[in-house]
Amino acid sequence: MTQFAKRVQAIDISGIRKMFEGAGPDAINMGLGQPDFDTPENIKAAAVAALAAGKTGYTNNAGIDELREAVAAKLVRENSIPCKAGNVIITAGGSGALNIAVQSLVEDGAKVVFNDPGFVSYGALTTLAGGVPVPVRLGSDLHLDVEALKEQFSDPKTKVFVLNNPANPTGMVESPETVRAVVESAADAGVTVISDEVYEKFCYGDTKFVSAATFGDNVITINATSKTYAMTGWRIGFLAASEEIIHEVVKVQQYTLACPTSIAQYAALEAYTGPQDSVAAMKAEYEARRDLLIAGLHKMGVSVNRPDGAFYAFPQMDADLVRRVVDAGVIITPGTAFGSAGAGYARMSYATSQENIKEALARMAKVIG
Repeated sequence: MTQFAKRVQAIDISGIRKMFEGAGPDAINMGLGQPDFDTPENIKAAAVAALAAGKTGYTNNAGIDELREAVAAKLVRENSIPCKAGNVIITAGGSGALNIAVQSLVEDGAKVVFNDPGFVSYGALTTLAGGVPVPVRLGSDLHLDVEALKEQFSDPKTKVFVLNNPANPTGMVESPETVRAVVESAADAGVTVISDEVYEKFCYGDTKFVSAATFGDNVITINATSKTYAMTGWRIGFLAASEEIIHEVVKVQQYTLACPTSIAQYAALEAYTGPQDSVAAMKAEYEARRDLLIAGLHKMGVSVNRPDGAFYAFPQMDADLVRRVVDAGVIITPGTAFGSAGAGYARMSYATSQENIKEALARMAKVIG
């Protein structure tokens, strides 16, 4: 009988994927966080041009120089983060960046703190690295509990805190004051912050987004083209940090990935340096979808906080109601897929058309009454 590593057997397939793969042919899928927009034409054209030019070989382990420079310039210009190309490594999506960061920072028994409910990868990657996942319950308003985090930071075994802002699955955006407090408290305790900012561009109304690295140099910034430019399948992200950290994480990438796909890197270069109209258009459409979904849920009497960012709503729904909604042909994800504190909630992605959202609400109304 095959013997498997216990750290692999200790994790399970993502609850999000289970719901996605179990969807019926006529189901409206509001379970997967994937933009329904096509990749902009100028980005696809850049990939075709890279193919025609024969740019199909290995690249540097850290990515092509032009893309690293473009990402560094973006971080300086848009995020007020001091950054040069040497502070950037191009990765296989945001997931690849998270993986090499955790593998580089976490030793056996080290604790990694993250919010509960929170994105499914944080705990699993910690376990795979031999660390100890420490989910910390969000406050009743679904925002970070800074005092609870400080208590965890005081534990000498805590080495990493993963900050996800805007947040998946809740759609909440933390205030600049909260981000500063968390980063500075972590720095005082010798804890490194991994800041997952993949939904950065999707903040609505007057909501302000601020990058964690503006408040300290104990921060690893992670982002990706996936959500911003509707490039989930292209698998291009980045990690930005001190050169000391880059020197270590590139070793992990070298031996696990070698380098991201060359053609996708040239497409990403166009994404970051070309026209940005598509991003603004997607943001406006997501905001309209959010308003449609929240209004519909409120009309049915479902309690839900109005999300400030990303493209998720996190309404209060018990397990029985989630099951009945899914049986009615609307695929949503139980809140428990994101941690024990997600019990009594469900995640609904509004990265689908307004027509689909209207139909989903109509189907839900039949079972919610």
